[in-house]
Amino acid sequence: MRTGFVGLGAMGAHMARNLHRAGALVGIWNRTADKATALATELATTAYDDLESLAAACDAVVLCVSADGDVRAVMAGLLPGLRPGALVIDCSTVGAGTARDMHALARASGVGFLDCPVSGGVEGARTGSLAIMVGGDAATFAEAKPLLEHLGRTVTFMGSSGAGQAAKATNQIMCAGIIQAVAEAMAFAKAEGLPLDRLIDTLGKGAGSSWYFVNRAPFMANERFPAGFRVRLHDKDLRICRDMAAAHEVRLPVVESTLAEYAKLIDEGYGDEDISSIYRLKSALFAAGKP
Repeated sequence: MRTGFVGLGAMGAHMARNLHRAGALVGIWNRTADKATALATELATTAYDDLESLAAACDAVVLCVSADGDVRAVMAGLLPGLRPGALVIDCSTVGAGTARDMHALARASGVGFLDCPVSGGVEGARTGSLAIMVGGDAATFAEAKPLLEHLGRTVTFMGSSGAGQAAKATNQIMCAGIIQAVAEAMAFAKAEGLPLDRLIDTLGKGAGSSWYFVNRAPFMANERFPAGFRVRLHDKDLRICRDMAAAHEVRLPVVESTLAEYAKLIDEGYGDEDISSIYRLKSALFAAGKP
């Protein structure tokens, strides 16, 4: 399946490389053209000047962009070039309503559309081991699954259009609670004077472990937070979760508390750090208690 890729950020560039290694990638496009040109040179593929031309060269196009408005704008650019029967596979994290709107828009042009948000961080994107949650038509999923398996180790059909995004929202709520708990625990451990490297190695094998503890507690121990999943992006995702919960007339305490802490981090200039930088705020609680 001749595949194009749109959106070459921290996740997307690695995903495009995995499609290239599988022999599927025929071209790329990025809003910042310099990124596309550099990756095209690396992979000996084509950096297209416009979305319509990329679409015309492809059987499928994978998207990984930042926000709902970006998905809508990219779809508007792709649809004039997509042939009937082509596929759009959207790996962005956006609202379920946007996914359903794009599914309807694509179907009107005879194009398949799947919402396929991913989890697993930059590490999972690099190694092709992402967890991928899929919403859309079952027949379209069956057609796209071999392609998705080049990007992820776990590829799961969740149901009709929007179901993939609802599953990702569930994941983002879990991530909010886990990263808060890990940060509080690590701040407590530091205040107690524990050897953090040995603690991480030991607790990483215990009942309280998680992906975030194993992979992000070392960031906290070193007090350096290179961007894996930026605060600004998780903030955006949790606002989607807040809106979806509001449709049920519910406010979720974990979402609300995490958004409040992210607002502080962004205001202090840490919005482009990894979400593990929430440790800054947890550590400050202990510093504030000292005479």
